[in-house]
Amino acid sequence: MLHWIWVLIVGGVIGLIAGAITRRGGSMGVISNIIAGLVGSSLGEAVLGAWGPQVAGMAIVPSIIGAVILVLIVSWIMAMINRRAA
Repeated sequence: MLHWIWVLIVGGVIGLIAGAITRRGGSMGVISNIIAGLVGSSLGEAVLGAWGPQVAGMAIVPSIIGAVILVLIVSWIMAMINRRAA
């Protein structure tokens, strides 16, 4: 049980860092940060491997890189949707 709490906390921090790096995290809430961190971690580790320091079973550097890429892709898609709606 405690492990899953740490996973959610670390996922949220990774999502927060990714939002800060891309400067698109201002509108992201806590749940979005956690989702971006967890999905970005999975993508980053799948593509780059699990190297570097690990916290709660997540390799920090590939996780942040994956989350940054995910935030950029999602924000680009949302911008395209908003342009078509306007």
